[in-house]
Amino acid sequence: MTAIPPLRTRRQIEGISAILLPFRLDGAPDREGFCRHVERTFAAGLIPAINMDTGYASLLSSAEREQFLSLASTVAGGRRFVAGATIAGAAEDLAGQYARETFRIQRYGATPVLFQCAALTALPDPELVEVYRRVAGQCDALIAFELGSMFAPFGKIYSLEVVAALMQVPQITGLKHSSLRREPEWQRLELRDRVRPAFKIYTGNDLAIDMVTYGSDYLLGLSTFAPDFFARRDALWHRGDAHFYALNDVLQYLGQFAFRPPTPAYKHSAAQFLKLRGWIDTAQTHPAAPHRPQSDVEVLTHILQQLEAC
Repeated sequence: MTAIPPLRTRRQIEGISAILLPFRLDGAPDREGFCRHVERTFAAGLIPAINMDTGYASLLSSAEREQFLSLASTVAGGRRFVAGATIAGAAEDLAGQYARETFRIQRYGATPVLFQCAALTALPDPELVEVYRRVAGQCDALIAFELGSMFAPFGKIYSLEVVAALMQVPQITGLKHSSLRREPEWQRLELRDRVRPAFKIYTGNDLAIDMVTYGSDYLLGLSTFAPDFFARRDALWHRGDAHFYALNDVLQYLGQFAFRPPTPAYKHSAAQFLKLRGWIDTAQTHPAAPHRPQSDVEVLTHILQQLEAC
């Protein structure tokens, strides 16, 4: 059994927010709304992450992903952002496929986040690690990503041995962990502290966003609902202000509601919430994405009111 680690008070949290890709009523992506949300995230003090699950990366074509890379790069104007490196996943030359995608991402000024695919997660552990090594060797910096199967059928949470091997690759600067469970993330934090203290563990646990109090940073889909409130929460923790807990509790309420099964429908929850805030024009999602009932809007309205009262 993993021991509960001590709290790490007054630490500065690095927040990366997976940007929701909004859609118009005609089913086309809302590029203007996307750009506004990228800028809004920068303005809040978070780092935007594009072409992630929250941005429907696996449902977009390569050309579409490049369009959003270009748009985000223009908005960024040299500021740091990250982007998912997604490939079709044919088993042949996986490292070469990923290397081409990470090269494209870096060309637009972003740090790649290597997104899993079925062919990658089917590999034996030594071959899987070798793919990461070969791809990372072509990058200035790379973020690894392990994803639970509740988010995508090809997702896989790696063994601690694999995680330790990834930490030994100099260009891999961090790992996004999305098991939605505390214990394996605590194990990764303990391993990180022993093996490579500067390595980042980015929590993807939208059901336990207080993982930042134990030493995780974050790369969350939930933060796209409210980058301003997440930035305020992070600043409270850095100052040692106990109001952190009141704000975190309401944000966690939002996470528990939005990320209930079926988990991928959280993207529709995000669209509903951002529309409530007047930040996007519609609550449309990608045509292939699952939906939430319209009755959710009443609950989301209540949560927004609670956040505004914090």
